[in-house]
Amino acid sequence: MIWWCKARAVPLLAAVLVGTFAVGLLFGDGELPVPALHGQAGHFLLAHVITLLPAVFLLYGLGRGDLRTETVAGRFLRGMDVGLALTLAAAGTTCGSLAYAAGQGALALVLARNIAGYLGLALLVHPLTGHRAAAAALAAVPLLCSAAGWHPDGRPRPWAWPLHPAGSPYALTAVALLLLAGTACALLRRHPAAVLDLPAA
Repeated sequence: MIWWCKARAVPLLAAVLVGTFAVGLLFGDGELPVPALHGQAGHFLLAHVITLLPAVFLLYGLGRGDLRTETVAGRFLRGMDVGLALTLAAAGTTCGSLAYAAGQGALALVLARNIAGYLGLALLVHPLTGHRAAAAALAAVPLLCSAAGWHPDGRPRPWAWPLHPAGSPYALTAVALLLLAGTACALLRRHPAAVLDLPAA
């Protein structure tokens, strides 16, 4: 267990989660100038991109282990990794709820929701591509949303879940589906040979 915590950089993950909320609440309502490729540009906030960080650092931790060894380990390491991701999502939700109750506004709920969504997406993509390609795929999500995720009237499109306001049923459904699909994929899918051949980070 100690080896797994060190390999997955659990203390660093906790610090990144707290730091993401701190920076998000301080500067998350600041808008970033991003041109629109389709429709029109909406309000693209720092909070829409900074919430990537916990998922990216989760992928960093997942990439530090030796996948050849881990796939034949006696302990169910995939289950532990999923538990870590879901714990981070739950911790983010708790932080967001507490911040919202303390008067930080709906931005706290958006931060918590987007953190959970990116964690679910990381669980979904990592077994298919490995940690490096998964991190690149996650980084492309806010760029795609900012460039093509807005209706001409300025509303976010249903699929652009990171851009939606806190109470959006589209975004909440998308995040729930990402967490469920990511959990299932991470638990059930064996790492393909192409991923196993990648050197450990």
